[in-house]
Amino acid sequence: MSQVDQLLACADNALRTLSGAYTASRNCPVAAHEPAVPLDEAQRRLSGALMRVNHVGEVCAQALYNAQTLATRDAALQRQFDAAAREESDHLAWTRRRLHELGDRTSALNPLWYAGAFGIGLLAGRLGQAVSLGFVAETERQVEQHLQSHLERLPADDHASKAIVMQMKADEARHACDARQAGATELPAAVRLAMRLAAKVMTRTAHYV
Repeated sequence: MSQVDQLLACADNALRTLSGAYTASRNCPVAAHEPAVPLDEAQRRLSGALMRVNHVGEVCAQALYNAQTLATRDAALQRQFDAAAREESDHLAWTRRRLHELGDRTSALNPLWYAGAFGIGLLAGRLGQAVSLGFVAETERQVEQHLQSHLERLPADDHASKAIVMQMKADEARHACDARQAGATELPAAVRLAMRLAAKVMTRTAHYV
């Protein structure tokens, strides 16, 4: 695509992500035959807060991959980022649907999360292919750890949310592996720490807002 086409595609992705105008290309991992177990109010609120945080993570993932696709001129890397972003859009649709089922909402700060993640992704992409892939690998590694913590915190009877988070965790691990195999460099310890601190601020805020 020309640069103008790429910019238009970026704008389209942002609008669809923030408006909720996206659909999953894969079936939701929640088993259709598995009966839903009613959650009490405290459980419902906890699941809603955790799935809102996960939805925010997917908003950020769209922004990151979108920006890094725009920043690189390597066609193979663009295809890799596009493929990962399509799977992340499944996560976006699944988490939004689960929030609706729980009677909860997405974060009111999604435009802010998207803008911040897009800027970070664009910077990583401008630093070269190895750094860009290293940023993907480290981001996905931290997201995988974060999702594992959610699996441990979700109510035991919330099988639907757990099924979604488990599939997301498997996909994120594969994205990190793909990035390493494509030539990701190890990021400096200070950068990895800064990423963890930024993620902590985001997750704690999105838990409530």
